[in-house]
Amino acid sequence: MRKRFIMTAFGKDRLGFVAEVARVIYENGCSLEDSTMTNLSDEFAMIFLVEGEDAGSGAEPLLNCLERECRRLEMERGISAFVRPISRSGGSPRKDVTPYTLHVEGLDQAGIVYKISRFLADNEINITHFESKSLPSPQTGAALYTIRLDIEVPKNLGLEKIDEGLSDIGATLNVDITIDGGHR
Repeated sequence: MRKRFIMTAFGKDRLGFVAEVARVIYENGCSLEDSTMTNLSDEFAMIFLVEGEDAGSGAEPLLNCLERECRRLEMERGISAFVRPISRSGGSPRKDVTPYTLHVEGLDQAGIVYKISRFLADNEINITHFESKSLPSPQTGAALYTIRLDIEVPKNLGLEKIDEGLSDIGATLNVDITIDGGHR
């Protein structure tokens, strides 16, 4: 029977990091369905959606094999890796939501992510993708923080309420927040 897993791995960035984790997936007869990988402050982090065949009765379950290999990666290679089974269904796209993208830019400060994500959760707006970066401003050298969030807004939620709430947060934090996409 085919099984699906989420696998995460992270550790000090170095040559061969991806190959070592991909080897675990390959040698256990799994395929890589989807992934995201990034370097964060000289640490490499990866998330994989993996699918593989459970060998059946008498054989060691695939989950056990993957968990053992994750422990080996940590002991031998210094890569912290974890695996978790997920349901077979891939989930169909929701029809009761409209996709939008939020862009946030301003001076880096504590609370930006919390206040925006709390507002979104309180309004039943789902975050489907999140990226952020803190880089020095070309003009001043001060830390400039940028965020890109892909979100799903319930169709019954008025954009005026979202715009007003995000404008209030932007004014409080002194950051620019814009929303793109959807059917405005």
